[in-house]
Amino acid sequence: MAVQSKEAVIPPWGLAVAGATGAVIANALVYPLDIVKTRLQVQVKRKPTDPAPTGEDAVHYASTWDAISKIAKDDGFLGLYAGINGALIGVASTNFAYFYWYSVVRTLYISSQKTTAPPSTAIELSLGAVAGAVAQIFTIPVAVITTRQQTQGKGERKGMVDTAKEVINSEDGWSGLWRGLKASLVLVVNPAITYGAYQRLREVIFPGKLNLRPWEAFLLGAMSKSLATIATQPLIVAKVGLQSKPPPSREGKPFKSFIEVMSFIIKNEGILGLFKGIAPQITKGLLVQGLLMMTKERMELMFILLFRYLRKLKSEQLQKAADLAASKAKQALPLITK
Repeated sequence: MAVQSKEAVIPPWGLAVAGATGAVIANALVYPLDIVKTRLQVQVKRKPTDPAPTGEDAVHYASTWDAISKIAKDDGFLGLYAGINGALIGVASTNFAYFYWYSVVRTLYISSQKTTAPPSTAIELSLGAVAGAVAQIFTIPVAVITTRQQTQGKGERKGMVDTAKEVINSEDGWSGLWRGLKASLVLVVNPAITYGAYQRLREVIFPGKLNLRPWEAFLLGAMSKSLATIATQPLIVAKVGLQSKPPPSREGKPFKSFIEVMSFIIKNEGILGLFKGIAPQITKGLLVQGLLMMTKERMELMFILLFRYLRKLKSEQLQKAADLAASKAKQALPLITK
């Protein structure tokens, strides 16, 4: 109920700007964790019988801290922020599109219902999935480029345009920019679970509360993201595998589907390989989602106050115009009666 009231006050573009702003700030603050989880997810567990790797593939990360230490040592401090420009552009565009379409479809659904009861969990998940699918179709090329940049070593680091050209010049051509689209469309259940759980937890823990305190929004965001990450981690790992360069053992042959990626991981690393990188993934998810929702709530409150001020200003201007018109009418009245 409280969320419906807020949606009625703020237009979809306002909710989209608030969500995108929160996402950019949150992701910029914890970006090194994004690099680490990507590097951990693309590396293949080595067997004693495997030949000694060379070049960039010789580096192997044992844990989150080990990855941070080695990246900083080999690539310098800035290595922890490789590809951040593309990542933040992708985050901003994806979240703007997601929050915009989520607010649109949710408002349309609520207005079509005769009851004032909030949508059920199943409906919240469905609305989030629709919004997520639309957002992914338009923004996945940026995600592909960012994943490539995050897995480039210091000697092969390229900008966004050059990385995009590298993808296009591969055997996939232009369609390479949409690698992992099927996995991404399946993964819309992640934000769907996240925001569906956020809305449900908000109604349960803070019923009827229109504006949350920063720590309350952070708590709900962290709890909802943890649930979504644990449920979808195998698909996240498969998507990263699709969008990055194939491992050396495949001799440059790219994966064709996320099922093929998952089969390869299970064959070489076992079932637990599908959950590699989950520690930085959850840590990043907790911090990002908590900071995102905390910032988003503050931004939405600012928009509410802004729109309230603009409405008051408009009302005062209309009243002044009406008073001025009435005053002129009174001055003209004696001339008419003479």
